[in-house]
Amino acid sequence: MDPYANEWLQFLARWLHVVAGIAWIGASFYFIALDNHLQRPADPADAERGVGGEAWEIHGGGFYHVLKYQVAPRRLPEPLHWFKWEAYTTWLSGFALMVFLYYVNADTYLIDKSVADLSPAAAISISIGLLAASWIVYDVLCRLARSELLLGALLLGLTTLAAWGCSRLFSGRAEYIQVGAMLGTIMAGNVFFVIIPGQWELVRAKQAGREPDAGPGTRGKQRSVHNNYLTLPVVFAMLSNHFPATYGHSYSWLILVALMLIGAWIRHFFNLRHTGRTVWWIPLTAALGIAAVAVAIRPGGGSSAASVAGSVPYASAQAIVSERCVPCHSSHPTKVDSAPLGITFDTPQQIKAQAALIQQVAVTTSTMPLGNATGMTQAERDLLGAWIRQGAKIK
Repeated sequence: MDPYANEWLQFLARWLHVVAGIAWIGASFYFIALDNHLQRPADPADAERGVGGEAWEIHGGGFYHVLKYQVAPRRLPEPLHWFKWEAYTTWLSGFALMVFLYYVNADTYLIDKSVADLSPAAAISISIGLLAASWIVYDVLCRLARSELLLGALLLGLTTLAAWGCSRLFSGRAEYIQVGAMLGTIMAGNVFFVIIPGQWELVRAKQAGREPDAGPGTRGKQRSVHNNYLTLPVVFAMLSNHFPATYGHSYSWLILVALMLIGAWIRHFFNLRHTGRTVWWIPLTAALGIAAVAVAIRPGGGSSAASVAGSVPYASAQAIVSERCVPCHSSHPTKVDSAPLGITFDTPQQIKAQAALIQQVAVTTSTMPLGNATGMTQAERDLLGAWIRQGAKIK
């Protein structure tokens, strides 16, 4: 594919994905909060006609009186507004972005030969297979597990297994995106296969003059709550490419699970708060958990410097940068159309100015070069680290 065209496709898919995701997550947050705000109807007449709860809200300069029926109103209202395209558009645009970025450029973004020697076809097939498997396994567990606590424990265990497995198959960046996409597939599957079909059951029952079955609505509510708790973990996975200290760590899979769990824990605080319970120790423990992760993965001392004897001259560092980094990071790159983020290493001053960044992405972590496309060795990383720790001298 033409690189310029592919860049535009990535941009458009990412833009649509973010906008649709905001709409979907916003709807999830709103309706779960609304459910938790519902109180018994004050008017006995409302209760007699099947209203299960009501809430008063103020927004945009006006008052809203929201009623929720226990199952369905006596007459089917027109028009009836549905909330589904936000979910479908988010998943479709997200998958398109995976295709344009990770599948079209599998050798660069999806595969890391130092992790697993996969062909592009094999890596893409595994990725798509895992997306399908995540929904199937989750759906089966939801239908079999009788306890939400047991179901949550099983899902945590399987997410941990998935994160560990992906860390043995894909590059660090792709590992986090893959796990996030698996959870996102579960969320979209809940909408497409459970929530919307259950709502259609209610509508068709009313159209046929039958008394609606409350079962599909109950199952839909369960999956809606699951989606609500998965939002923050998935958002972290989608943003993770900006944080190489996490996905570039040797225990990247454990870091991913820890931060996802903290995200769900934070969501629990807000869900409880919407019921009138403000449990401040939840955000406190979440903050402590994030701090613990940050401290635990903080780059250590001079492990690479210790393995390199003597002073490292600039010429040695420059030779490594020229061979391993300049093919992309140059005013005239040979592997890409333009230097990523505008960072170039054509002069000694440019290399010295970016020494801290080189340390972070090529020494402390191995996230650069992407997919190790230029074959930087561990000995070269150690040499670069030693040069930087010795002051990154260029004279």
